[in-house]
Amino acid sequence: MDNICIIMATYNGEEFLEDQITSILENTYRDFVLHIYDDGSTDRTLEIIRSFAEQYPSQVVCHQNRANKGVILNFLQAVEELDADYYMLCDQDDIWLKRKIEKTLNYIRTLEDPARKLPVVVFGDAKVVNENLSVQADSFQKQSKYHPEHTDLAHLLMENKLLGCTIMFNRALKKKLYRFPPQIRMHDWWLGLVGTVFGTVGYLNEPLLLYRQHGTNIIGNPSYKDYIKNRTAQIERLQDILYRTCNQAEAFLALYEEELSKEQRTILHAFVTLPEQNWFVRRFRIIKYGFYKSGLIRNIGVLLVI
Repeated sequence: MDNICIIMATYNGEEFLEDQITSILENTYRDFVLHIYDDGSTDRTLEIIRSFAEQYPSQVVCHQNRANKGVILNFLQAVEELDADYYMLCDQDDIWLKRKIEKTLNYIRTLEDPARKLPVVVFGDAKVVNENLSVQADSFQKQSKYHPEHTDLAHLLMENKLLGCTIMFNRALKKKLYRFPPQIRMHDWWLGLVGTVFGTVGYLNEPLLLYRQHGTNIIGNPSYKDYIKNRTAQIERLQDILYRTCNQAEAFLALYEEELSKEQRTILHAFVTLPEQNWFVRRFRIIKYGFYKSGLIRNIGVLLVI
């Protein structure tokens, strides 16, 4: 059996943490170790983690960060220091369905080429629930009106489609994680970019966890209606987000340029230099290279504000 590192990042998560850890331990696939990295909690989070680590010493490991890293570095630096065949990422407040690990592992194996050992990352869907686990939407992807099947470089430069708590990736992808520049917008987005450039990104079209939404989510799931309302009301903020997305791409290009194909360098350079171009060229490049988000309304918004 392949061994799997499940990495959970915690911070003041006492309210839902026990349910989440229990749901992982009840999964059908057993050859995993859950590494929990606490980022300076001041509530009972560490006490809960240590209790599980004592009860399940071969499957639960408690790590306490010396200084607060923030969610991105907490995940990525944990990946850097752990060795496994496969890696999964995990939030502190969701519920994993019993066959989540098994089904995700089976899927990633279908995309791997053992002879070439290419990087592969897969992601999936989730049921959106409230704090009491009442289902609010049967599909996170459909509720958000994403097009998760569009995982080529041009699409992923413009929009992150990977829901971090559904991700699994292999050792070959981990080996491509050289550094973590401060321009990274989200850890799952960065993993998706590495996967699509050097290997494969796959979408498992099945909800395998309950994605809990509550008042203290670091990253929540606003409805599509709220997304449009917020973006319309904050044009300057949207422009800033788009340019920070270009900065992330610039950091990616600087880090991996020598390993890219000519076509990949061309696409990345065209995206990175968007802010420097005039009104016409910016829009021409978006259309020429397919720097699109999911859905007509999002793309109209991009063309209006960029």
